[in-house]
Amino acid sequence: MSSSETTTDQSGSNKQQQRRRHHFILVHGVCHGAWCWYRVATALSSAGHRVTALDMAACGARAGRADEVPSFERYSAPLLDAVADQDGEEKAVVVAHSFGGQSLALAMERHPEKIAVAVFVTATMPAAGKPMSFAFKQLSQGKGPDFFMDCKIGTIGDPQNPDNTFLFEPEYLARRVYQLSPPEKPAEIQRLMVSWNPGTEVRVLQGADHMPMFSKARELSELLMEIANKYS
Repeated sequence: MSSSETTTDQSGSNKQQQRRRHHFILVHGVCHGAWCWYRVATALSSAGHRVTALDMAACGARAGRADEVPSFERYSAPLLDAVADQDGEEKAVVVAHSFGGQSLALAMERHPEKIAVAVFVTATMPAAGKPMSFAFKQLSQGKGPDFFMDCKIGTIGDPQNPDNTFLFEPEYLARRVYQLSPPEKPAEIQRLMVSWNPGTEVRVLQGADHMPMFSKARELSELLMEIANKYS
């Protein structure tokens, strides 16, 4: 997308960013892992911050298979545990990308006292007061059968009670995820989700696509530090 949107405002200076230290917890999206944050994690760590980049259940380098994860809560357990395990009154700056926004919303519900600020980076943001499935149902409307291009959708596990699977393929990744996409639809989707959550603050990274941790890693890192300084 040509502009990546987050849920906060800018404040502070480079000197303030260097003086203040924060704990950032980074949450990846579907079909990714902690590895996708390596540029942002390096920038934040180099600035003196503590960084925890997570692999969600059965993702990235974490052991396990998808059919061993029976629920969304189990999938989100690495994040729930990381937030809950913080010492004393420590509060984290939790940053989620894409599908990771769903796990972040669950963590906010379970441990609000442990989160200083939640940042949704081109992420799915559940609608306030609605079921978590609401956003997906709304966003899937109007998408034709060719939207997911060469992605593979299937099932695994018990044939009588199978789990659905979704696998990104090269063409979809190149044209829908990592491209510098046209400005119209992606930005509209993000703004629609913001409209479901009154009080949300929005910041824009001009020239980014759906993966700002790659396309605008430096700018995203600087913005995250500004956000942390404002809300921590």
